[in-house]
Amino acid sequence: MLRGKHIVLGVTGSIAAYKIASLASMLKKKSADVTVIMTQNATNFINPITFESLTGNKCLVDTFDRNFQYSVEHVALAKLADVVMVAPASANVLAKAAHGLADDMLTTTLLACECPKIFAPAMNTRMYRNPIVQDNIKTLQNYGMEVITPATGYLACGDTGEGKMPEPELLLEYIIKALRPNDMQGVKVLVTAGATREKIDPVRYITNHSTGKMGYAIARAAMMRGAQVTLVSGQSELTPPPGVHTVQIVSAADMADAVKARAEEQDIIIKAAAVADYRPKHSADEKVKKKDNELTLELERTEDILGFLGEHKRDGQFLCGFSMETENMIENSRKKLEKKHLDLIVANNLKQAGAGFGTDTNIVTLLSENEMVELPLMSKDEVADALLDYILQHS
Repeated sequence: MLRGKHIVLGVTGSIAAYKIASLASMLKKKSADVTVIMTQNATNFINPITFESLTGNKCLVDTFDRNFQYSVEHVALAKLADVVMVAPASANVLAKAAHGLADDMLTTTLLACECPKIFAPAMNTRMYRNPIVQDNIKTLQNYGMEVITPATGYLACGDTGEGKMPEPELLLEYIIKALRPNDMQGVKVLVTAGATREKIDPVRYITNHSTGKMGYAIARAAMMRGAQVTLVSGQSELTPPPGVHTVQIVSAADMADAVKARAEEQDIIIKAAAVADYRPKHSADEKVKKKDNELTLELERTEDILGFLGEHKRDGQFLCGFSMETENMIENSRKKLEKKHLDLIVANNLKQAGAGFGTDTNIVTLLSENEMVELPLMSKDEVADALLDYILQHS
């Protein structure tokens, strides 16, 4: 995604400027070409040499610096740039950008750029909440620029509140998103992920080995492509993707309630969660004590969420399920496709190396009524994009 892309990072006068060294390094590791432009005030917080060492490119500060290859530098950069991110973005630079002022290298470059522009404000809470600053942010957004909502926490000035610049990992996500195709803009997508837990007593439960990696990758990929994504997640150690509305649940019944309440308004539903097929018929309020003889646990079926969705699918809605098998993968998955009235089922074999629970890769076969597409070993992020490509082509 970033190979061959030119990313311009604008750094302004804020204590958070030091974090952008990490972002520049992350971008370089992903094969991006990175140029950093600093305001004069920013050089009081971090030395330009730091960015030059990390990026291999001259860090630009002075509009009239003659120590570079002959060109009108801010125009040349504007032509090269695929994305510009200003982080940290001070109140001063937000105001200049909102009103077309161009009095230094950064603001002149911003004004000449036609690529996506992203701002990550960082300032004192009271400054951020000032109506003038908020009006400037709205102006930038009205011009099609993205302004990232600051994090809340302890600030360098000693206050606690809004105004913290998000961590570099999140800023990287915004840059990648800006480079993705925006072919799912306005599409509502619901994804389920992770494992459900069925209570035996206050100590024990029934669950499975799902980590949620596949479902989270699908939710992230859909969000990156502009979709309005709801992620209904069971147990997972993963951090929900930014920009995704996440609903945390515990049991299969919880997941059924969460999905059914939101299903009608969705354009695409992708059920990637590993939902328990059975639960204890009776769960104990107190810990079940160990006995010398055997313990018999009586189980009952949980609700078939995918079956319900298939029976109640509205016109124009695309329904995709997942099928984890250990034998007869194609045959068993086709039966599930037909029985549950699905548009597509994603089948994989737990016994196949590189597929299944907990891995960063997967090997899947996409099955529809009249088609079978076998995908090679891919990362789960790549599988997610391939799946969305298929759905968009067939919905």
